[in-house]
Amino acid sequence: MIAIIRLVFFGFIGLTVVYWLVALYSRSERREKLEKEFDAGGVEGVRDDYIKAGLDHYEHGLRRKLIVLVYIIPALVVIATVYFVDYQ
Repeated sequence: MIAIIRLVFFGFIGLTVVYWLVALYSRSERREKLEKEFDAGGVEGVRDDYIKAGLDHYEHGLRRKLIVLVYIIPALVVIATVYFVDYQ
């Protein structure tokens, strides 16, 4: 029982680190794309406002996908593995 609790605890910490790394990398890539888009021309307004609005829009769509990819899928894989190894 202690081993399962330890696995869940350290697994959650590891997945949280992965989540933040993926979120920071993805946000950085999106910011760079928005900066290049604005610098290429054809966009009206202030550069910082355009980038901030684009990142705000991007954050709302990305959060749910990251949570599913980083937390739920690995947890389901571990649960399925434990089930099939122990009970089959």
